[in-house]
Amino acid sequence: MTSQVSSPAEQADGAGGAIGEQRSAPQHDGAGKEIRRVDRVIIRFAGDSGDGMQLTGDRFTSETASFGNDLSTLPNFPAEIRAPAGTLPGVSSFQLHFADHDILTPGDAPNVLVAMNPAALKANIADVPRGAEIIINTDEFTKRPMAKVGYETSPLEDGSLDAYSIHQVPLTTLTVEALKDFGLTRKEAERSKNMFALGLLSWMYHRPTEGTESFLRQKFAKKPEIAEANVAAFRAGWNFGETTEDFAVSYEVAPATKAFPTGTYRNISGNLALSYGLITAARQADLPLYLGSYPITPASDILHELSKHKNFGVRTFQAEDEIAGIGAALGAAFGGALGVTTTSGPGVALKSETIGLAVSLELPLLIVDIQRGGPSTGLPTKTEQADLLQAMYGRNGEAPVPVVAPRTPADCFDAALDAARIALTYRTPVFLLSDGYLANGSEPWRIPDVADLPDLSVQFATGPNHELADGTEVFWPYKRDPQTLARPWAVPGTPGLEHRIGGIEKQDGTGNISYDPANHDHMVRTRQAKIDGIQVPDLEVDDPDGARTLVLGWGSTYGPITAAVRRLRATGSPVAQAHLRHLNPFPGNLGEVLKRYDKVVVPEMNLGQLATLIRAKYLVDAQSYNQVNGMPFKAEQLATVLKEAIND
Repeated sequence: MTSQVSSPAEQADGAGGAIGEQRSAPQHDGAGKEIRRVDRVIIRFAGDSGDGMQLTGDRFTSETASFGNDLSTLPNFPAEIRAPAGTLPGVSSFQLHFADHDILTPGDAPNVLVAMNPAALKANIADVPRGAEIIINTDEFTKRPMAKVGYETSPLEDGSLDAYSIHQVPLTTLTVEALKDFGLTRKEAERSKNMFALGLLSWMYHRPTEGTESFLRQKFAKKPEIAEANVAAFRAGWNFGETTEDFAVSYEVAPATKAFPTGTYRNISGNLALSYGLITAARQADLPLYLGSYPITPASDILHELSKHKNFGVRTFQAEDEIAGIGAALGAAFGGALGVTTTSGPGVALKSETIGLAVSLELPLLIVDIQRGGPSTGLPTKTEQADLLQAMYGRNGEAPVPVVAPRTPADCFDAALDAARIALTYRTPVFLLSDGYLANGSEPWRIPDVADLPDLSVQFATGPNHELADGTEVFWPYKRDPQTLARPWAVPGTPGLEHRIGGIEKQDGTGNISYDPANHDHMVRTRQAKIDGIQVPDLEVDDPDGARTLVLGWGSTYGPITAAVRRLRATGSPVAQAHLRHLNPFPGNLGEVLKRYDKVVVPEMNLGQLATLIRAKYLVDAQSYNQVNGMPFKAEQLATVLKEAIND
């Protein structure tokens, strides 16, 4: 995604309110209904956790991607496996922002809210701007469901929704009527109401339908009557939009033909992109990929995905706990594989001792941390960036570990390759810090050409590497490469390369156990020097106007920060932007970049962890702006903060 401003519509990335800027004069379809071409739309599907809102959003997203729009999504669902039906804690939602130009966020506020029940309306109405459209399933607005969420009177009748454009649609009744000839029970038929809603929204925004119908027939291949019922409900929703008088306008959002370089694209989530990146890294290194993992939200999808790819030399192990998972992955690394373990913050805490062991063994290991709200169990389905200091320092002793963080869902692919490069080149464990927002969110991804992928091939030790004073040739497991300080990687079973490694301090070179103070000091400093010497690209700064204020971010704050910067520049406010991928070590030019600006603002979804590191290392009075509510920043929110910083 480009970070350059190219139109007023792009500068308004993520804005709420009325549906985006109209691109041309209205047209009319064959039935005489008005068709408006707009530049962007933000839709939020919301309902009970059993209403299939995530599936509905996924299908709408897939068709939007195939149509060629740029898009960004924000799934939001409860942590409970099945919260009480009709309650506020049980509300699940899926927000999609799609446009005919380059966008960066799922949007600050929905232009259209689909509310399947009173709880969905109440939980989301505060985010809906005046003038927005709300499609309400009126069948659920009876006395008991409304009382369950605190509605004393019906919001459909008391005037509380007068500021919005309301479409009252009996979705449940219409779905049951559409499926009356399928021999289903009422309860079975009601389950398809999400497909009716999807059909209605697909008509409303001229989305393709063939892909969804094919998906439903494949998903329910073992129950063809259910498959056809869902297809019928989907078509009924489309037909309802086309024939009802309540929907007099439909909208077209043209493909984003100028947003992307030429290539083949697909819609991809962060966890899927990360999975593909790990597989690609192993192939480019010509190594087997071994995942030792324990299921944990929001990282489990990586285990699920990698388990499907045994044909690429991938081996997955679902361990009995977090400690066993990383122990197996480290054992695989000792045996010559690309070892990976996936987890979230609580799992990192359990893995910390083995990460320290990996530092001592000096073996390549990827620790993928999909961050979520904490501490302890915290908010399993909500996002946060609060594991940075844990990744940096959460081990006993001096145990430095490189840290890499992707910025968007698609960037998870490249970040995985980069993390693998560092691990393999420098023989070290590496943290890859994603988060729930990136993991579950999605965007278009340009499928790379295999010829453009980096060469990650490694050379195992094959023979002795040191000559003793008497001329004897031996193998020293801690004899280092003078450029990288990496020790040799000797696969167990290689004749003549028997060696000793372990958690007790070793003598540099020989690997013999050593309690010598001078040797320990040397080993500690050498391991730190190895990490400090990792080659990472210089930090790139986007500063077209010679600004005095720099906004510095890392990880998933990239989209909201860039959208906010676009808004400020569109109003004539100069602001510079830089975004860190490498958090340990920092880029070599970071200190020089920071000194060029009068003010440095660091937005983070924590209480200021990067800002703390920046202040300590560079003695820069970085201003921290923090949020820890389990949700990503909104572009307008950041634009306001940055405006105040510029004018202060």
